[in-house]
Amino acid sequence: MAHSKTVEGLYEVGPDQKLKVKQPIWKSLFFQIGVAIVLGIAIGALWPTIGAQLKPIGDGFIRLIKMVIAPIIFLVIVTGIAHVGDVKSVGRVGVKALGYFLAASTFALAFGMLVANVVRPGAGLQIDPATLDGSAVAAKTAGGSIPDAATFLLHVIPESVIQAFAENSLLQVLFFAVFFGAAMVVLGPEKTKPVMDFLSAALDIVFKIMGWIMRVSPLGAFGAMAFIIGQYGLATLGTYAMLIAACYGAAVVFIGLLFLISWGFARVPLWEFIKFARSEFLLALGTASTEAVLPRIMTKLTQAGNPRSIAGLVVPTGYSFNLDGAAIYLSISLLFLAQAFGIELSMGQQLAALGVLLLTSKGMAGVPGSSFLALSATATALGIFPVAGVALLLGADRLMDSMRVSVNLLGNCVATFIVSKWEGKLDYAQMRATFAASDTDLDSVGEPALQSA
Repeated sequence: MAHSKTVEGLYEVGPDQKLKVKQPIWKSLFFQIGVAIVLGIAIGALWPTIGAQLKPIGDGFIRLIKMVIAPIIFLVIVTGIAHVGDVKSVGRVGVKALGYFLAASTFALAFGMLVANVVRPGAGLQIDPATLDGSAVAAKTAGGSIPDAATFLLHVIPESVIQAFAENSLLQVLFFAVFFGAAMVVLGPEKTKPVMDFLSAALDIVFKIMGWIMRVSPLGAFGAMAFIIGQYGLATLGTYAMLIAACYGAAVVFIGLLFLISWGFARVPLWEFIKFARSEFLLALGTASTEAVLPRIMTKLTQAGNPRSIAGLVVPTGYSFNLDGAAIYLSISLLFLAQAFGIELSMGQQLAALGVLLLTSKGMAGVPGSSFLALSATATALGIFPVAGVALLLGADRLMDSMRVSVNLLGNCVATFIVSKWEGKLDYAQMRATFAASDTDLDSVGEPALQSA
């Protein structure tokens, strides 16, 4: 089917579609998701039993997203590397991304500890950890464990490519895609043209499927939010008021720092990007999942001037190595627990805890109850308090999802801009054109097209 492009060159529009400068607000995906979240909160608060039973709706939407994540990551990375035609640049981007991730996550952990020392959210609670039921934590973590560094690195290498796709192991899919794309570059465009044409067509097909899935995203946000409020209740907010205030306050300040970093290092007006990707950010908040928006956020980053190869490499890698929101939560929660049990940690103990958390947080992605496992491992390694004490966080953990998701997602977007600028590949002309068009409801215009190599 022939296609025509908008004047900004951001979206492909079929010949039977008319470009609308302004869309009715009710057709906006952002508006639809916002209404769905409000309705979900209302159902969960007024009829908690019904709200708790709506979990399958949110889970069903997440499963639809997961269905296409692995193919999209593979196709985006392979075609991006093939377009660039430079294997060395891929390795250089990977090293720069990992360097930035290490610096950002270390700072996030240290910043969380600073906030916890100043606010002291657990002070005065005087809770005896022996009164807490540790079996509830075991059920939450499903008997899993945080892998050590060697196990984690070995797990990045897939034993079977088919298994990597079947299990949605993003790092393994990414690892194979880098090799596949590099091999295409080495063989040259003439030999690999049939494969490249096939992969490009497959990418268009998968993005068309993604467009269909996104049409039901408000339903997914509604089900997820109704379950969270129905299951845990608004009353829980009062029980953990100081901890919630400390975590969300720290998140707001950290996001402000991300604004400064994105402008100071990459000259990116982050607010304009958030406005452009507002539907994705709201959907991530509504579903409490960054995976729900992984394909779309890579598209939005590419449309905002980042090369396809960099966005495709940095964002999926960041989902395991750059969990800034989770890092802030872990460090604040660790000191919250210590304070709640009447334990004062010295500066040396806190620095040791920071080092342990830095290691355990890198293996968190995809592990059930990962935050409990990371805190349990840290408490065990340092002997701060009994592992059963982590059960104190069971009522608050799910309420922190919005904080973790927003900071994790925005942190990886900023990382993409930073690495693109670092590589000298950030297209400011395309960025300006994209942001200038962000007031138009692009969500309902057409399917997103990855134009930039």
